[in-house]
Amino acid sequence: MPTVTLQFDAILFDMDGTLVDSTDGVVGAWELFAERYPGLDVTQVLSSSHGVRTVENLRIHCGITDPEELEREASRFEDAIVAESKKNGRHGIVALPGVVEIMKEIGPYAKLPKPRWAICTSATRNYAAAALKAAGVPVPEVFVVSEDVEKGKPEPDPYLLGAKRCGVDPARCLVVEDAPAGVRSGRAAGCKTLALITSHTREQIDEAKPDYVVPNLSRVTMKPVENGIEVTIETD
Repeated sequence: MPTVTLQFDAILFDMDGTLVDSTDGVVGAWELFAERYPGLDVTQVLSSSHGVRTVENLRIHCGITDPEELEREASRFEDAIVAESKKNGRHGIVALPGVVEIMKEIGPYAKLPKPRWAICTSATRNYAAAALKAAGVPVPEVFVVSEDVEKGKPEPDPYLLGAKRCGVDPARCLVVEDAPAGVRSGRAAGCKTLALITSHTREQIDEAKPDYVVPNLSRVTMKPVENGIEVTIETD
């Protein structure tokens, strides 16, 4: 299988659908919220909500407009993801294929003042930290969460902030994403983008025009090199 090898100053990972699989918990949380918000079509919500901040999803799908109520309900929703993820025979929040192997290589290189990888997620800090812990994925020192930006994905703000906190040029970063909104965010920030087919169809991902596409991170290897990370991608 052909490969391409590239070098970046920093890797900027999304979290849900990229590093961890919280699908069971997200489904359970929306089912729980459907009890309070009649008319909520869980299937329709699940098809369009991934990669978008919880407060924005609740505004769109539940009709919540009061800022304080949005924050309260967002916190309740994300607590529910963790709580519901293991109920009714669900598998919990787990690391996705290839993630453990990549973290064995680059995990220790996430410390300031020159971190070589970061996480930029649409989730809140409390939920993101809990999800990473549940999946056994380390929390990097550069950890951009929903509360850190006024505009979430697909706007470039999360990845611009991630690159800034890593002290690197966005053009020297690789964004790793599974959602079209996240790919668009990375491209708008001026980063190279690697998309995973873990939560959306290939057609949906292709519409966002990522630079590289793989099924999941088992097709990617990363290793630290001087001043950066070397990435090898198995291409189709």
